[in-house]
This record gives sequence, structure tokens and C-alpha cells, in this order.
Amino acid sequence: MNPGAELAGFAAGLRFEHIPEPVVRKTEDLLVDWFASAVAGHGSRPVESISRFAKAMGPQHGDAEVIANRQSSSPSSSPYFAAMANAAASHVAEQDDVHNGSVFHPATVVFPPALAVAQALGASGKQFLAACVAGYEVGIRVGEFLGRSHYKVFHTTGTAGTLAAAAAVGNLLGLDAQQMRHAFGSAGTQSAGLWEFLRTAADSKQLHTAHAAAAGLMSAYLAKDGFTGADRIFDGPQGMAAGMSSDADAAKLADGLGTRWATAETSFKYHASCRHTHPAADALAQVMRDHALTPSDIARVVTHVHQGAIDVLGPVVDPKTVHQSKFSMGTVLALVAHYQHAGLPEFEAHFRDDAIMQLRDRIEMALDAEVDGAYPRRWIGKVTVHTTDGRTLHGRVDEPKGDPGNTLSREEITAKALQLAAFSGGASEAEMRAAVERLWQVAQWPRVGALLNT
Repeated sequence: MNPGAELAGFAAGLRFEHIPEPVVRKTEDLLVDWFASAVAGHGSRPVESISRFAKAMGPQHGDAEVIANRQSSSPSSSPYFAAMANAAASHVAEQDDVHNGSVFHPATVVFPPALAVAQALGASGKQFLAACVAGYEVGIRVGEFLGRSHYKVFHTTGTAGTLAAAAAVGNLLGLDAQQMRHAFGSAGTQSAGLWEFLRTAADSKQLHTAHAAAAGLMSAYLAKDGFTGADRIFDGPQGMAAGMSSDADAAKLADGLGTRWATAETSFKYHASCRHTHPAADALAQVMRDHALTPSDIARVVTHVHQGAIDVLGPVVDPKTVHQSKFSMGTVLALVAHYQHAGLPEFEAHFRDDAIMQLRDRIEMALDAEVDGAYPRRWIGKVTVHTTDGRTLHGRVDEPKGDPGNTLSREEITAKALQLAAFSGGASEAEMRAAVERLWQVAQWPRVGALLNT
């Protein structure tokens, strides 16, 4: 068997009883965290646009919940369009999870299609969780397979995300191993997502996740109906590696299947920004705490980063929108210096403040051999802070807040969920608390229903 075939067989055959209990608990945590990000998408202009498209193209009402629309006259749709809308909604706040080694955001492309299909089929909570783990395990390995060269141009969540979505939905549909291979073939040929949008603050990032979730879902349903896809979509002479990577490693597709649970390696986001900013943000906060600095004490900051951070964040010099500012290393660190946290309220209210922009322009990125050598397996944060009184101070964080070794507790996940809901107005505090409490018990659900009461 080739590695792609092994991966397909694993995704098709995975069942709840195969998953270790700690991985189940972590998946529940990831689900609650994703749900909060989906609620946070309520009212976002790009999300509203994609939701209006879904409403126009799909049924006014259906079996699948559209979380960001729950206060509207059309809170549900077909699985295809609900997956599309929920994937867009959960990626706009920049608070959804990330897997370091694959540089991939699994939740936003796995939970939306799996939830939509589980609701439509009447699947149990255990079936739903198993499908989501299948999606995580596949998507993470596809991201690792595609390598660092892929990420320089392609948004891995958009590309690997189609395969992750296909795996999750295919598992729920009961695809056999051969059908799953066909689903992967159809998903891989639709993989898309380019970083160019960052230069002009375009809305493409939400389109990437919406497309990946919907395309993966479609690929699984087509495979169930006998539609065939490329047999070696990953490593064939005209497959994904050939067209999208110069350092792809097919062996990573089947790495540790059933023994290494990549789902449990996934990190939560603490700051509401691109994950590449988090290590430096935490390191700067550490320096400011340790030396009792105020923003006025900072003359300039050098962040010592990996090449991926320079590739993604480098083009964003003078961010014009809230979302674009989340990809500005200077803006994120300036907010952290002033407010100790770069959360949704800080971005919304302050990213264009004179004080923030002045400090932003005194923050630079420099390639660091140690940090770059450890990436993407480890995301080390290192900063050098030059103070106005002539001192040179150094900060280092080996595990940013949210990484598995520095993770969020369930209390912290709940607090984050309440903050996201309050910010967007997508749910009241009482509604959000009730939904979160129910979601911790998802494994006991006989049938997956609506996550928010309508």
C-alpha cells in the first residue's frame, strides 16, 4: 500500500472505541473552542457575505445549523451550505486552533462539515467525535506532507483542509477504504488557497475555509455515489506534491497512524491574531513583566523569528483593516505592550491608535537560526527589547500560551468562549454557558442536534 492509501484506510476505519480517552477529552476541548470562534463570526462582513450566498443558493431551511445566523429567519440550511457558512464564521476572529508541525488550522475545516452532516444524518455524539478525529489526523498529516515550501505560497488550511473535511464526512458516511481514496482524489484536485490576499487586506481567508469545508464534503458524498478520484493524488507525477511543494515527504502521510494521535498535539490560540505572532508576543509580555516596563520605556523591539513568519507577516506593513492588522507583527506586539493581551476588543478599538502605530513601526523581524531550525515542530519566541534608557533586554518563551505543554484549562476555554460571544453578540452569556456545558457531554449524545437553541 502507498502512504495515501494507508491514510484513506485509517480514515475510513476509525471508530470511537479506537480513540484513547485523553484524545477524546482533547477533541471535546477543541470542539468547544471551535464553537466559540464560530459564534464570534456573527455579524462579520465577510461572513455575512458568504452566508447570504449560501442562503441564496441553498434551501431557506434545512437539517444543518448555521451558527452565525441563529438569530435570523434562516438559521439552518443544507449540510453543504451550512458547512460553508460555519467554516467562514469560525476563521474570521483568528482565535481558532492550530497544529504547529503542519502549520494548519484543523477545527475550522473539520468541525463545520462534520457537524452539518452529523445533524443531517442523526449521527450520535460518538460517531461525530470519531469523524472529527479522522479529519484532524488526516488534515495534519497532509499539512506535514506538503512541507514548508508549500506554506510559503499556499494557505495550508485551505489546501490540506479539503482532505481533512473529506475524511471527516467520509467517516460519517461510512465510506470504505477505496471510496475514501476516491474522496481524497476529488478533494485534492480542489485544494486551493493563496497568501496573496494579505497584501491588500482582501477577504480570501474566510473563502479558503468555506471552500475547503464544502469541497471536502462534496468529495465524500460523490465518492459514496461511485464518483472516482485520482488514485495517487498526493504523490503522483501530477499530484499535489508535484504542483504545490518542493520538499514534500509522502512518508508523513502514514506516520504513526493509530499510535501517534496528532489531534492531541493541537494548540489553542490565546491572542486573536496570526499564530506566527504569538511566540514573540508572549516573550515581549514576559520582558515587560520581569522588568516592570511601560510602553514609553521601549525604544525598539527585534523579534527573532522563523522564515514562515517573515513570509506571511512580512507583506503587512501598514494594515488598513482589523483583520489585516492581525497579521502585523508590529501591531500585535504594540497591543500586547499597551494592554498585556491582543484580544478582539484591543484590535477593534486600538489597532489604528497613534500610540500603537508609533510603536508598531519600531518593531522588526529578524530571521533566527535556532528558531527557524526548530520550526515548525516548535514555535520558539525570542525578542530583544531596546529601552529608552539604553538597556538591552532579552525574552524567550519555548511554549507559547495554548501549546500542549502550556495549554488552556477547561475554565480558560469557557472564559474565552464567553468573551467571544459577548464581543460578537452572537449569543447571550446564559445561552453560551448552557451550550458549552452541553458540549462537554457530546460523547453521551444519542443524536447530534443544534448547538445553540434557536
